[in-house]
Parts: sequence; structure tokens; C-alpha cells
Amino acid sequence: MRWRASLAVAGTGVLVWGEWLNRRWSRALVVAGTGGSEAVVVLGYRNPQATANAVNRWRVRAGIRSIAADRAHATRVIFSGGTPGGGTAEARVMADYAKSVLAFDGPVLLEDRSTTTWENITNVIPLLEDADRIKIVSQPAHALKARAYLRRQRPDLAERLVRAADYRPGELTVLKPLLALYGLRTLRRLTPDERKSSPRRRKAGFLALTAA
Repeated sequence: MRWRASLAVAGTGVLVWGEWLNRRWSRALVVAGTGGSEAVVVLGYRNPQATANAVNRWRVRAGIRSIAADRAHATRVIFSGGTPGGGTAEARVMADYAKSVLAFDGPVLLEDRSTTTWENITNVIPLLEDADRIKIVSQPAHALKARAYLRRQRPDLAERLVRAADYRPGELTVLKPLLALYGLRTLRRLTPDERKSSPRRRKAGFLALTAA
């Protein structure tokens, strides 16, 4: 019986670790954000079939729920993803799912040329430059990677990054340890500063040091 209790404790610890790490990533490199206009960027996942797969369906749902309630008419949703494996572009597949299944009728823009996360960010920049608030939606580790890439390419736009709703406590709990392991591999090329900090916290720390 003791080994069963130990196994249960270990399993609970793994689940808590997965929740904690995904939550932490969802809060990195974001600020509180101000302004009325908002852009929600939903990153695609390889989708060789003509209909959205499970990963893209989840990302679209997370993207739609990321729209601030008081900014519903001032938010554009940008679906980003090309055809790395051939077939229909990921952006088109996600947009079709949003409209036909989720009945989303808000403003939608498509970026259908990207085949990598770096290209996702490069190609969506012209579509969100005038947005006051920018949200990037994917699994938390992947979204953090994309935010870090925006910070490298356009630091001025990175100052407008705010939290998306791609992390919810208790959602996909059993999968989060696996997502955490994959995320650690995905984020290995980011700097510690990119993985942990936010622009506002860095600025506040700098001001505190200069005032001391």
C-alpha cells in the first residue's frame, strides 16, 4: 500500500509541475497593456488534411476566448500558418473552423505563407503594427517562443504584448507534463531573460536601480 501512496504522490507532483510550468510560460514577456485596438495572433500547427486537427481546433478556441469582452468589435484575429506539408494552408483551415464551427463573425486576417515560428512573426508584423494590444496564442511554450521572436524582431511591438487565454488551470491537466517536457526542448535556445521576464518588470527593475 505504501508504494501506491508514493506513486500517487509522485503522479500528483508531476501534474502540479506541468501546471506550474505552463502557467509560468503563459505569463512571461507580457505587460498589462492599454489602448482600445487589439490583435490576437493564432499560430497554426501542421495540418495535412483539409479540416482542422485537434491541435488547431484547440488553438482556435483559445484564440477566440482570448478576445477581451470589452474589445470584441475592436479586435482582429490573425490566423498564421502556411503549407509546410502541402495541402490547405493552416491559416485557412483555422479560419474555416472558427467561422463554420465556432460561428465566429469578427474581423479575421490570414497569413498563409509561414512555415516556421520565426516566419509566423515576421509575416504577421504588418498586420498588427497599429494594434495597441497584441496577444499570441498557442501552447504556452510555443507562444512564449513567438513572443521572444517578436521581441528580437520588433522590440517596440513587444512592449504591447499582453496575456492570451491559452492557459487555464485544470485544462488538459494530464497532457501538461508532456507539454512541459516538449516546451523545455522548444525553449532551449531562448535566453533565461526571455523565458522569465516581462518588459514592464525589466523597466521597473531598471528604474529602481537608477533611483537607488
